[in-house]
Amino acid sequence: MVNWQKGRQLLEKITEKWPVKVLSVAAAIILFMFHHLGNLQERIFSSPLQIEVSNNLVPSSSYPRNVRITLKGDAASIYPVVEEDVEAYLDLTVYRDPGSAKVPVQIRRKGTAMEAENLEIMVEPLEVAVELDTRTSKYVPVAPNLSGSPERGYELVSYILEPNQMVIDGPGNLISGIMELGTDSIDLQNRNADFVLRLKVVNPNPLLVIRGDGMAEFRGFIRESIMIRSFDRVPISVTGLSGDFLAELETELGSVRLEGALRLIEVFEPGENMLFVDASEITEPGVYVLPVQALVPEAFTGSRQEPLEVTARITVNAEKAGP
Repeated sequence: MVNWQKGRQLLEKITEKWPVKVLSVAAAIILFMFHHLGNLQERIFSSPLQIEVSNNLVPSSSYPRNVRITLKGDAASIYPVVEEDVEAYLDLTVYRDPGSAKVPVQIRRKGTAMEAENLEIMVEPLEVAVELDTRTSKYVPVAPNLSGSPERGYELVSYILEPNQMVIDGPGNLISGIMELGTDSIDLQNRNADFVLRLKVVNPNPLLVIRGDGMAEFRGFIRESIMIRSFDRVPISVTGLSGDFLAELETELGSVRLEGALRLIEVFEPGENMLFVDASEITEPGVYVLPVQALVPEAFTGSRQEPLEVTARITVNAEKAGP
């Protein structure tokens, strides 16, 4: 009986003012939780969104290239974490058919992120809408992207681009529209000699992949520009004629067409005796048909002249004739 009374008294003491005691315990728990939450910190950074694909399907529409990563925990947990040790990715390997899909963004921990305790990792957005299409490949020609002009009087006469075609991989609906790949800009401005450049081939769409290192070698060949210029009303002179005679030409003016480097020929002016007839073998008066010759500077090539011959009337020079 005594033991029963003692137990009853103990129970009465425990249950005495029990609502107050329950509230006190609850308040202590809440205060502990608020204190704990108050000590939690957040660290936010941007992380590249990686894509894991199968050999059959690839994304055919744009998607976020980066996602927002939030690390939540105490300072000792979140700040030692290296950003590269938290990877965000879309797992497309589970899909088998082309079409639309809403793919959850997943997180992979590595290195320091695995070592951290009591670390909460959140990602935004939680999922990404992606269009999937069948992966295809094809060869595409590569063309140089030329800009500017060589130095005046020079021109790009030819070039070699290696490789002149590349293989691209990607979704079929995008690859079907790619007819050519271009290079980074090739500046020809004020060039006057051959040159070699190592260039990047420009990827027209980030959803496509150019096989290899994506580089091409351009070899440009610069030569002087060639110009053909006609000179009209060029006097025809008589050379070699004895002082005892005088010459009268039926045609005193002619024309000549020269070919040569632009920088030289555009400033050239015909000199004396450019067109002439040789009368050195004439020994008596008369009418002669003499060939017209052209004295062409070494820098040029004569491509045509007119006339090819001229009639000359040779008379005695009265001033030289005796009494």
